[in-house]
Amino acid sequence: MLAIARQRMLGQSFKKILPAVSVLRSYSSAAKQITVREALNSALDEEMSADPKVFLMGEEVGEYQGAYKITKGLLEKYGPERVLDTPITEAGFTGIGVGAAYYGLKPVVEFMTFNFSMQAIDHIINSAAKSNYMSAGQISVPIVFRGPNGAAAGVGAQHSQCYAAWYASCPGLKVLSPYNSEDARGLLKAAIRDPDPVVFLENELLYGESFPVSDEVLDSSFCLPIGKAKIEREGKDVTITAFSKMVGYALKVSEMLERDGIYAEVINLRSIRPLDRSTINTSVRKTNRLITVEEGFPQHGVGAEICASVVEESFSYLDAPVERIAGADVPMPYAANLERMAVPQVEDIFRAAKRACYRSVPLAATA
Repeated sequence: MLAIARQRMLGQSFKKILPAVSVLRSYSSAAKQITVREALNSALDEEMSADPKVFLMGEEVGEYQGAYKITKGLLEKYGPERVLDTPITEAGFTGIGVGAAYYGLKPVVEFMTFNFSMQAIDHIINSAAKSNYMSAGQISVPIVFRGPNGAAAGVGAQHSQCYAAWYASCPGLKVLSPYNSEDARGLLKAAIRDPDPVVFLENELLYGESFPVSDEVLDSSFCLPIGKAKIEREGKDVTITAFSKMVGYALKVSEMLERDGIYAEVINLRSIRPLDRSTINTSVRKTNRLITVEEGFPQHGVGAEICASVVEESFSYLDAPVERIAGADVPMPYAANLERMAVPQVEDIFRAAKRACYRSVPLAATA
């Protein structure tokens, strides 16, 4: 019932927002299009088929087939012993999942939204993330915590937070955030196969988005490396780093900039921890400019860490101040007009790129 009420509340807002994340994308050897939802579902299905130790648990993942239908068909195929509907008690079922991982099983724990993971954060941080180190490597914790993260539409401050920086600050965790169907499929397979706990941050506004995928991506052996970013679009004038939904915004901006003779290099981070510092710094040393984009709060954010890395390793290559584009430093407003002002928009990134390339009129000159 909780999922039904939430979906009804979001339905109208989705219709307004989804077109904004549809941008021109180019992929080589694309064979067909699949949605992010289908990519996640197929990854779960194939990993459960390949390894009987993998099982799913969470609220409404079974009979209801998932609040966002990510687990559709899996209860019927694998039965209630491997697809477990839980009570609305994140602290309880997350603790059970961590305990199961201690004993060699491979749980995939779904949070209906990562905001609810706050109820279970002690198990994630103090148990899952630290046990391998505290046991001198004797205990592995092969568990995946997955679900939608970040701002959705009209769900208020308590359901709109981005947890990328929260969890990426903790040693012992790996934190992944896919953008397209290739990311979702390849990274989720990697997360399930990994011997360490992985926080897998999805975006519910992307679930229904379709992306081209190659035959290689659709192969059951396909898997993406954890800790490796992808250059979605090459450029020479400015580097734009982004993850999750913001990658689509960055790609849209790169098209707009090209019309002005500015060629942006767009980096899809994919992995927040470990962070691919090498790819980022190599790009900045080529473009000499950096813009970071994220939906989360600006203070102590992912962009702040990227900026620190570039200053430490590539400061002498910078020809302009680094620009950080992030969410507003306020709890998410409920009103639609204020909500839009609280999260990064395409025009915010575009203006930052023009400033970095000294193509805009300084504010002082317009006074």
